[in-house]
Amino acid sequence: MREYKYIIKDEEGIHARPAGLLVKKASEYACDVSIEANGKKVDAKRIFGVMGLAAKHGQEIIITTEGDAEEEAIAGMSEFLEQNL
Repeated sequence: MREYKYIIKDEEGIHARPAGLLVKKASEYACDVSIEANGKKVDAKRIFGVMGLAAKHGQEIIITTEGDAEEEAIAGMSEFLEQNL
């Protein structure tokens, strides 16, 4: 299991467009990818779960990968977050 912590820099937080992109990116990986914020942990491959976190600017989120190619997945997800959120 790998974990990556990230502080949201996007002024609007995780709103519809970046949430959709995040789900699309997470779906590229065979392993389990989850995202945690506000004390809730959800499947990062499910748009309603990601939107339901209501993560705002300045909040910390935690991405967790577990399973096949988890190293590749955590690297890809961390790069995505740095570029998009």
